[in-house]
Amino acid sequence: MTKSPYLDGQLLIAMPGMSDPRFDRSVIYVCAHSEQGAMGIIINKTAPMMRFGDLLSQIDITGDEGAIEPPQELLEMPVLFGGPVEQGRGFVLHTSDYFTADSSLPVAENIALTATVDILRAMAKGEGPQRAVLALGYAGWAPGQLENEIQLNGWLTCQADEELVFGLDFDERYGAALRKLKIDPAMLSSDAGHA
Repeated sequence: MTKSPYLDGQLLIAMPGMSDPRFDRSVIYVCAHSEQGAMGIIINKTAPMMRFGDLLSQIDITGDEGAIEPPQELLEMPVLFGGPVEQGRGFVLHTSDYFTADSSLPVAENIALTATVDILRAMAKGEGPQRAVLALGYAGWAPGQLENEIQLNGWLTCQADEELVFGLDFDERYGAALRKLKIDPAMLSSDAGHA
């Protein structure tokens, strides 16, 4: 069995020399990667002053049943800055215990991506996935662009795990991803060395 050249279900970790400030110290979960390009969600940057409850108040998720009273913990869940593309569009990266055949994209064995309002309604009712992060926007790459950025030392890659994606505080994810590669974040430099 040969290893796939694609990075679906893996993490991208921004190197210190990342020239685009939107991706400075970013950890991106790669949701789709093929010869057509790549798409991922930044999992360690929160959208400024945005919580799940704020998002619910902006969209109608009640449906035919009437008012939904989500748990307070869910209302306080931060919304992530998922990336600079389509920042008005919401994405839920979640465990695959919640899956809708026509709207969920399986990414890895235990992680899926859903971008419909149905998952927000299910979460508000307590019927959603066990673990999830909600993001506005995504990071996208044209064909060959991500591969080129990796070759130019813009990104490190590592295997994702559920605890890193869903369990850690957002500000701990960058260091944890680097430690997964046995790299001390303090030892990384944005300057190239010369021998």
